[in-house]
Amino acid sequence: MTTADHAGPLAGLDELLPGLEELYVDLHRHPELSFAEHRTAGKLAARLRDAGYEVHTGIGATGVAGVLRNGDGPVVMLRADIDALPVAEKTGLPYASEVRAPGPGGDEVPVMHACGHDMHATWLDGAARLLAAGRDGWRGTLVVVYQPGEEAGEGAAAMVRDGLFDRAGTPAVVLGQHVVPGPAGWVLTRPGVLMAATDSLRIVLHGRGGHGSRPETTVDPAVLAASVVMRLQTVVSREVAATEQAVVTVGSIRVGSAPNIIADEAVLEVNIRTFDGQVRSRVLAAVERIVQGEAAAAGAPRPPEITPIATFPVTTNDEVANRTLTEAFTGHFGADRTIEAPLVTGSEDFGEFGRAAGAPSVFWLVGGLDADLVLTAMGEGRFEQDVPSNHSPRFAPVLHPTLRTGVETLVVAALTFLSVGAGRLGA
Repeated sequence: MTTADHAGPLAGLDELLPGLEELYVDLHRHPELSFAEHRTAGKLAARLRDAGYEVHTGIGATGVAGVLRNGDGPVVMLRADIDALPVAEKTGLPYASEVRAPGPGGDEVPVMHACGHDMHATWLDGAARLLAAGRDGWRGTLVVVYQPGEEAGEGAAAMVRDGLFDRAGTPAVVLGQHVVPGPAGWVLTRPGVLMAATDSLRIVLHGRGGHGSRPETTVDPAVLAASVVMRLQTVVSREVAATEQAVVTVGSIRVGSAPNIIADEAVLEVNIRTFDGQVRSRVLAAVERIVQGEAAAAGAPRPPEITPIATFPVTTNDEVANRTLTEAFTGHFGADRTIEAPLVTGSEDFGEFGRAAGAPSVFWLVGGLDADLVLTAMGEGRFEQDVPSNHSPRFAPVLHPTLRTGVETLVVAALTFLSVGAGRLGA
């Protein structure tokens, strides 16, 4: 399909943009945590109904699917995630979130769309409207999915278990995208592995508590936790080859409640990211060995508890479908804006849809930050210092041209596969 073929459905985008900006601002002001996206889901479902879609709600708790049947042809699925994060916003935007809500532990936490899921939902709303209005130019079935709980690593699987495909049809291809801290207007694709697998673990280290003045009568879990944290830093540096990749992060430590009390236990939360199954197995085994060994060396009264709390699979793009899509993006945006993506150590549960459907899937990235800021920071070697990343309290995509680019990518992608049919998808 050529750029001219896309012109019809995209002709209404200029008229749509002011309303999409309003939608984005509203979603950004009213973020909701994983599986609590009731307002968000309700608003997006209502907009799908207005656009003529058959709408299914409450899938996997708060998921939404819109179905538009338009004659014989492949079933093409477009997905956006809708949940926010427990982050206090520091963007200084006039529409910054001031929301607080109960977190996973029950305590009230600040909430922010620090990963850009509000932009994802807005993009998909725009694409759904344009494709519905331009249905004379394509045949098949379009499935629009708003997924909850991506940050928890459970939303995609929850929607599949709850009968998403029974209600909407099994897709021939699954398509999705993510805003990243790249130059706004850039589109980044990559064949094969794109994003890392993630394993998050909760580790409980058992000590023997007592008075801070008599440490000799205790087994101090704070000291044990410190030993574990330091030793875990050797997993990547000493057990993973230089030609392989892994990240081990201790993101949370909780121990004690007063300066003169030695606690009974310490709780660590550890995040592991890998691109290869064998490396993943080695890293997980090393973490368990180190935790068990440090506990034994400290004389812990009982073995530590290691519990998985979240798992994301590797995000892998189908080679044939990715090539087809990259060619379509290059034809539409030009080679100067269609860039090969690097490997990303972030993780996604998007791939669960394609695996469950037995269908190829493609996930790509869309730049969302001021291009001059990003390119200057790259040129000066200050990208990490000057450019806020996803999950930062300062991460905020620029509205334009980010809104336009993300809507265009989804429309181009959907029309590419609705037009070529399943035979070219590598299924």
